[in-house]
Amino acid sequence: MIRLRRSVLYLPGSNARALEKARTLAADALILDLEDAVAPEAKEVARAQVAAAIAAGGYGRRELVVRVNALDTPWGAADLAALGGPQPDAILVPKIWRPDDIVTWARRLREAGLSESVRLWAMMETPLAVLNAREIAATAADPLARLDVLVMGTNDLAKEMRVRTVAGRGPMLPLLCLCVAAARAYGIDILDGVYNDIADVAGFARECEQGRDLGFDGKTLIHPSQINACNRAFTPQAGEVDQAAKVVAAFDLPENAAKGALQIDGRMVERLHAETARRVLALAAAAARKE
Repeated sequence: MIRLRRSVLYLPGSNARALEKARTLAADALILDLEDAVAPEAKEVARAQVAAAIAAGGYGRRELVVRVNALDTPWGAADLAALGGPQPDAILVPKIWRPDDIVTWARRLREAGLSESVRLWAMMETPLAVLNAREIAATAADPLARLDVLVMGTNDLAKEMRVRTVAGRGPMLPLLCLCVAAARAYGIDILDGVYNDIADVAGFARECEQGRDLGFDGKTLIHPSQINACNRAFTPQAGEVDQAAKVVAAFDLPENAAKGALQIDGRMVERLHAETARRVLALAAAAARKE
């Protein structure tokens, strides 16, 4: 069964009002942030508020993910310890460099009392992470690693790579595609990075469409105003759904059971396209259940 991760909104754990409002937002998942979005002097308050919010519930079908601080900071171990009781859906871990980092984090989750159902999401935000993307994604084959999702940290990655942030993201495309290929190769989801200009609605919509076309499962967001446009971009539209249904129906006919390709509406369609079409229908059905 497909789990929708079209729109994934970052929320500062120090902002109690944002944590409360998020219970009514249309985001598929929420990242309750204890790391970059929280100043050092607010770390302890943020940790307590996030743990309390998860324990209180009321977030419905939204996937709850906590981005913790790195283990080599004064806050990382305490973040994990505070989440052993509330049990979020996943822990998002920063600054992953190599596959051993995933193994270490998975062990620390177990030691902190986090259930095996609590999954691991990994930030891909350094050049070394991109170079090791294949090996990092491959750890998902080990159930003990818990790895479910790669998350592009495009702001940090652009800084480390010294690339310019330009329309169309030309300098970033090779890095994004490498990570998408790694995720696809090992059967895990991958989320596109954030779009910083909240006021640029048209630019945001174009980047959502680009991310979808590159193969991302969804996009991370920094403001609730971005949710609806993101959901639209990553939800199959009516025409796409109709065409997918037609392809699936044609290949499901008994007389076509042994055929590898069919002509549909004047176009040659292979059986592999039927597999893609089934995914389109599954995505559309999952989105309809969310409405």
